[in-house]
Amino acid sequence: MYVVNAQSETVDIVDLSSPANPVLSSTLDVSADVAAARTDVASADALGPANSVSINAGIVAVAIEANPKTDLGYVAFYQASDGSFLSAVQVGSLPDMVTFSPNGNFVITANEGEPNDDYTVDPDGTISVIDVSGGVATVLDADVATLDFSGFAASDLRDMGVRLSMPFGATVAQDMEPEYIAVSADSATAWASLQENSAFAEIDLATATITSVWGTGTKDFSLPGNELDASNSDDTIYIANWPVQGPLMPDTIASFSHAGKTYLLSANEGDGREYISEVPDAASCTRGLADFDDGECLVYLDEIRIRDIVDPDEIGAEIDSPAVDRYPSSETDGDGDTIADLFENANLGRLKVIATEGLDDPSCLNAGGQPTAACEYNALIAYGGRSFSIFDAATQSRVYDSGSDFEVITAQRLGYDGGFNASNDDNEGDDRSDDKGPEPEALTVGTLEGRTYAFIGLERVGGIMVYDISSPESPRFVQYINPRDFSEDPENPDDSYNPAAGDLGPEGMVFVPAADSPNGEPLLLVGNEISGTTAIYQITVSEFAQ
Repeated sequence: MYVVNAQSETVDIVDLSSPANPVLSSTLDVSADVAAARTDVASADALGPANSVSINAGIVAVAIEANPKTDLGYVAFYQASDGSFLSAVQVGSLPDMVTFSPNGNFVITANEGEPNDDYTVDPDGTISVIDVSGGVATVLDADVATLDFSGFAASDLRDMGVRLSMPFGATVAQDMEPEYIAVSADSATAWASLQENSAFAEIDLATATITSVWGTGTKDFSLPGNELDASNSDDTIYIANWPVQGPLMPDTIASFSHAGKTYLLSANEGDGREYISEVPDAASCTRGLADFDDGECLVYLDEIRIRDIVDPDEIGAEIDSPAVDRYPSSETDGDGDTIADLFENANLGRLKVIATEGLDDPSCLNAGGQPTAACEYNALIAYGGRSFSIFDAATQSRVYDSGSDFEVITAQRLGYDGGFNASNDDNEGDDRSDDKGPEPEALTVGTLEGRTYAFIGLERVGGIMVYDISSPESPRFVQYINPRDFSEDPENPDDSYNPAAGDLGPEGMVFVPAADSPNGEPLLLVGNEISGTTAIYQITVSEFAQ
């Protein structure tokens, strides 16, 4: 097993011959290997951490970002059997995820292309398609096609439901930020999730072209089945319908086939844009929001709490929405101004929404993405879906969403004092309700005894949701397992990870079918970002039966 170790910026090689007793056998120093092989890399210091690893037919591919991250990154190839270095090619900026096509002929990277901290350098978000059909030992940069989004017009994308922010005059190509890649079973098509844009891009692998981009659609949290807990200030679990919408903003995606159709699954985490640069003094903090605090300059932020939008002591903007107007109002501030009860902190006031969305006229925003008193909102747009969804890849339509399941289930299993909507570094219940709730991030698919299952990792509260998705339009919840110990503080007094707390922050997952498993049993491998641990689960199908 090859695992990205973010703390040491290496890739660990783990002996899994006995899954119950994994042994760290060695590590790959990817930056050193790439620097030694590439004349365009001055030294290992010109490279950043490895971000993703993938294995196919005895070959390991590792995506590594540059230092700075806005420079072009690389994919390094290794022999899986002994960890020997084979080759490295250049891809786009900030390759955040790498995967093989099932037939092994292509390696695809999602190059997020994030800007630097003060938003003065903003590379294009791209997708690289590497043709390795001739073998990776001799692969060259000429075998890499890096695809951008410069051919797509902003107006056309918005018509397709794609979210575009484009701060500081950014182009469409710069605004798009590919996050994750899924590939069809026939290795003909790939899809990229564009998380901040709440969209998918479809890629024809044979021609290395982006054939379409479409939005994931929004979720209406006012509808039955789409309830959410919106406040971390009410000292209770209160999962209810609210007059709020949310673009799904998927992180991890996966594909699977059923009855001759291809489907996409998405873990609808949500993500905002926040850029803070280090500066020596307030006089050096002049860009965007230009909000200086203790050596840091807040340049751009697209989130805001609902209460701050309407509070005359903060922004004092208007929210003019029929859905909101149905709620009563009370005099709540010293000037006698009325603020809807809906916007009290125990209701919707604490919920963070996207400051740049739901506006009648976006030109009312300041340079740093925040509203002014001149702004008028016609809708409240929150981050993410707090769910997982299934899409028909051919029609680009959503056929299923898990609605409020994740919060309802974790509320039942954990309770308020047991960690409901806790963060991954704090055990306080309800802590993340005002943000993005449980934040489903990791996702994978596996087939067990003829049935297809989805495994979804919840980044914040932790744990894994299991659904039977054999009927894509009517999945069935199967199990929620959370190895986290909420009686233990996640951090030691020196802020280091406390191992007694268990696994924290599931970030990536791989399903290992029984045929490929070292012990002949199906396994689920889970990499946990916050705890820096790797969990290995053996799956017993009988436990899934109802």
